[in-house]
Amino acid sequence: MTTYSALTTVPGRDRAEALAEAFERLDPEPVGVGCFEVEDGSGLWEVGGYFTEAPDAIALSLLELAFATAPIVVSEVPDVDWVAKVRRDLAPVEAGRYFVYGSHDADKVPAGRVALLIEAAMAFGTGHHGTTLGCLRALDRLADDGIVPTAVADIGCGTAVLAMAAARTWDAPVIASDIDPVAVEVARANVIANGLAGRVDCVVAGGFDHPDLAARAPFDLVFANILKGPLIELAPAMARHIPEGGFAILSGILNPQADEVAEVYSRAGFNPVHRDEIVDWTTLTLRRSV
Repeated sequence: MTTYSALTTVPGRDRAEALAEAFERLDPEPVGVGCFEVEDGSGLWEVGGYFTEAPDAIALSLLELAFATAPIVVSEVPDVDWVAKVRRDLAPVEAGRYFVYGSHDADKVPAGRVALLIEAAMAFGTGHHGTTLGCLRALDRLADDGIVPTAVADIGCGTAVLAMAAARTWDAPVIASDIDPVAVEVARANVIANGLAGRVDCVVAGGFDHPDLAARAPFDLVFANILKGPLIELAPAMARHIPEGGFAILSGILNPQADEVAEVYSRAGFNPVHRDEIVDWTTLTLRRSV
C-alpha cells in the first residue's frame, strides 16, 4: 500500500509544535506526526505528517500561509519491506579491531576480530553512522595505546554497541544508559544476543542521573554519542565522574560545532587527544587533566 509524507521546516520550537498540532487536525487525518529540531545550528524545526491517503493540497497550502513555513513537500512512500532492504543494503562495518554485523552477514565475520551483532532494524547505532564509527575508531586507538580502564560508562547508548565493544576489549564493568526506555530495551536485547549479560548493565537515565551510575563512579572512560547541546550541558557532570587521567569520547557533533564543544570541555578540565572527522560528523577524544 502506498502511503504519503508531507514535510516542511519552520523556525522556532513554539511555531513547530503549533504546526504539528495543526497537522493532527487535517482531514484526511495523518497516522503519525513528527516534530524535530534540525541539528545544524539554523534554529529550524522539521515538521511532518504521514498519511494512508493523499493529504489535502488546499489544507496544506493554508498551513503554509498560516505558519509561514517552507513549502510543504508531499511525497509518495512506496510499499517496501524496509527491514529487508536495510539488511540487503547495509554491509558490515569495520573499525580497527571491531566488526559490526547483522545476523544476515554472520558468515562474513573474519577470524580474530571483535565481532558485534547489531540488527540494523532495531535502533540507531549500527556503526554505519559517522558518529558511531568515529567512537569505535577512538576506542580502537585507546586500546592500541595500552589504555586499560577499570570502569566504563556509555551515556546515550542507543543499541549499546559502544558499551559492548568496551566489554569485549577489557575485563572492566560497563554500564550503558539512555533516556529512551525503548532504546534501553533494545540495548538489553543486544547485550544478551552478544553473550554479554552480566558484563554490560543497561539503565534508563538522563546523563549520569541514576543510582547505579553514581554507585559505579568514577569512570576511566565515558562514551557520550548524543548531540552538541546535551554534551555541553553534561560537561560539569563529566568532570565529576571522570578522574584525572580518564578519557571521554564525545560524538554526535557536527563538524562546525566541534570547536565550541572542545572549548567547553577544556574549561571543565579536559585536554584534547584526538579529533576524527567522518563526513559531516566529528568525534572528540579528550583526557581529564592530570
